[in-house]
Amino acid sequence: MIQLRSVLIPADNSGAKRLRVIGISPKIGRVASLGDVVKCVVDGADPNGAVADSELVSALIARTKKEVKRRDGSYVRFDDNAAVVIDKQGFPKGTRILGPVAREVKERGYTKIASLAREVV
Repeated sequence: MIQLRSVLIPADNSGAKRLRVIGISPKIGRVASLGDVVKCVVDGADPNGAVADSELVSALIARTKKEVKRRDGSYVRFDDNAAVVIDKQGFPKGTRILGPVAREVKERGYTKIASLAREVV
């Protein structure tokens, strides 16, 4: 459950330190979950990274603390709220994905992100 002003940890090496959610599509509703794309602002960035400080970016939610029920009846949850910074085409701005990524990301059509991740849960 990611809502406005939630703080996300970047799950890639794009150079962002923290991401703050500032926009969720009305199609999604008030809260976003695994595999949803949200608008974020970068809070702190590496000077040599692909993103700048206070830059407006799109981010794909890869992990959430709140459990998500799957169709088979199982639940999945993670230790943190994490997102991957993406461009307009849906490809990651970083070159590596850090930590596991939920299977819902691959099911939503972001196969490039799922293939870069070490583990798809």
